[in-house]
Amino acid sequence: MASTPQRRWREESAICFVDTEGLVLEARVHNAKVADEDGIRLLMEPVRDRLSRLSHLWVDAGYQGRGKRWTEEVLGLSVEVVRKPKKPLPEEVAKLWAQELAKEGIKVDWQRLMPPKGFQVLPRRWVVERTIAWICHNRRMAKDYERLCATGEAFVYAAMTRLMVRRLARA
Repeated sequence: MASTPQRRWREESAICFVDTEGLVLEARVHNAKVADEDGIRLLMEPVRDRLSRLSHLWVDAGYQGRGKRWTEEVLGLSVEVVRKPKKPLPEEVAKLWAQELAKEGIKVDWQRLMPPKGFQVLPRRWVVERTIAWICHNRRMAKDYERLCATGEAFVYAAMTRLMVRRLARA
């Protein structure tokens, strides 16, 4: 009995460089073993000469550290790390903290220890999230079926091209 060869799927990670309108300027799909801090080099190195007018970059918290330092030192850009808001603190814990601090003579309003509730719009992060949603509207991009990183990149560009052509057709 012949055995069928097993397919080995590669874990991949995608990085998108978008403008303030949310249109993809550059995309890289790389092996998931590459940390985001190092992945920013893979993304920005090839487009370095096209960044003459760029002065500021908003990045996810995954790019802080080496990635942020490299972008500031080598590319000369100012980089702002956009962090997610703190997770909500249970009220009981906040009250206990306030009571413990009161024992030490520090008066604290326990409600001020609580982070704001509800949805919060983070600066410029929503632009990238919206772009990812646009890309995922394409059936082929809803799941990662690709074996090669280059194929994944090509589909990101194809999805954005489709979106931009549809916008031009409406105008």
